[in-house]
Amino acid sequence: MQTADQEARHTEKMRKKQAAQSKIMATKTREQGLLIVHTGKGKGKTSAAMGMVLRAVGHGMRVGVVQFVKGAMTTGERRVFDAFPDHVDFKAMGEGFTWNTQDRARDVAAARAAWEEVARMIADPAYAMVLADELNIVLRYDYLPLDEVLAVLAARPAMKHVIVTGRNAPDALVEAADLVTEMAQVKHPFRSGVKAQAGIEF
Repeated sequence: MQTADQEARHTEKMRKKQAAQSKIMATKTREQGLLIVHTGKGKGKTSAAMGMVLRAVGHGMRVGVVQFVKGAMTTGERRVFDAFPDHVDFKAMGEGFTWNTQDRARDVAAARAAWEEVARMIADPAYAMVLADELNIVLRYDYLPLDEVLAVLAARPAMKHVIVTGRNAPDALVEAADLVTEMAQVKHPFRSGVKAQAGIEF
């Protein structure tokens, strides 16, 4: 049980925090489309991005989702978003990781097709948000010219949000982004012999 004096000190402390926070918030008046990057070795990059897609759908926005690399399996998020065709265009355009396809020319062609779709969505005013899932992977393998990608992202409409996910985000992309989150792996069940599971990894 807190004493009346402790309660009073807490109330005063929170009052000061509230005043300071209100002062900070009063200076944040601008809205703009954000370039968001989720990178790092930890799990959760795509999951966090899909959460933003879900949030945007909740606000009635139209979102384009293009998945590089991924595409061989049906994921839980795709099943959910397929139920909202008026709000989400979900396109899994990958053919698996390069060590599975073992065909660089085919991987480059798949990356090019997916990127053309991302660029189309970015240019289309009907989309408020575009997710380029695992784009960082194809950039790491030089399947797409980084300069071309950066140019399209830089020229995006002023209110267009673009999310890019994948490990090893290029330094130039990190520099260009408005929001960058690096997922750090602390522990993962895969290292203990637990396979990828529905509802967790896909």
